[in-house]
Amino acid sequence: MTVSGTLYVVATPIGNLQDISPRALAILRDVDLIAAEDTRHSARLLQHFGISTATTACHDHNERDKSQRLVERLLAGESIALISDAGTPLISDPGFHLVRQAREAGVQVCPVAGPCALIAALSAAGLPSDRFAFEGFLPAKSKGRRDRLQALANESRTWLIYEAPHRLLECLEDMLSALGPERQVVLARELSKTFETIKGAPVAELLEWVRADSDQQRGECVLLVEGAPVPDSEDALSPEVLRTLEILLEELPLKQAAALAAKLTGEKKNRLYQWALVKNAKSGEAD
Repeated sequence: MTVSGTLYVVATPIGNLQDISPRALAILRDVDLIAAEDTRHSARLLQHFGISTATTACHDHNERDKSQRLVERLLAGESIALISDAGTPLISDPGFHLVRQAREAGVQVCPVAGPCALIAALSAAGLPSDRFAFEGFLPAKSKGRRDRLQALANESRTWLIYEAPHRLLECLEDMLSALGPERQVVLARELSKTFETIKGAPVAELLEWVRADSDQQRGECVLLVEGAPVPDSEDALSPEVLRTLEILLEELPLKQAAALAAKLTGEKKNRLYQWALVKNAKSGEAD
């Protein structure tokens, strides 16, 4: 009886080539085939380490059709390494369909741990990391992105997204609108590369910092967002403060109402803004 091969899901460097593990290198040398997101891109990595294993393309546009043929080779006893252009495959990268089909066919799937941009960013951002949410890439179009950010505004965990450099300013502008000016956001850019940047600030300040420096609008970006505060019974807004805010919300846009209510009551503007966001979201659900 033929024993099936193994599908190795291999993490590769996100920048610094020295981050690849000896185990990953050994597997890339020993497998029968490397399934790469972009064979031309991965060729540079393989050539650097003197790896001559055959490669085949497995990307978003061909993965569904290609997976069946790769699984057939695995079932015939060959071993395959799955790699993406950088980092850990399947984390906002192709590979899900291949891994699922391989598992359904009874093929052993073995993760070869290594670099991952979101984990690297989280480890150095200084935001709570005991619980977090990863949202991948937000919608590219403005309305979809704003809607998604609005839905995330009240997420209490630290949350992370990937963003393309040419959309970074637009994304930060939409964050300012959805989250208010004081929410802490960290930009982790070009991690492990020569011009690595990790900058945290209130979103309004971060937006202006990025806008003033075109170099910060280049390269691979991770944005990490501080979770919304979760008020408990002892920290609830007083009825008088809420009444003032509700009256102002009937006449003014949300941000203006929160700012004016803060001046009138002495309450923190960001707390009022977040409460108003929750109220608007619940009103939308009721509608």
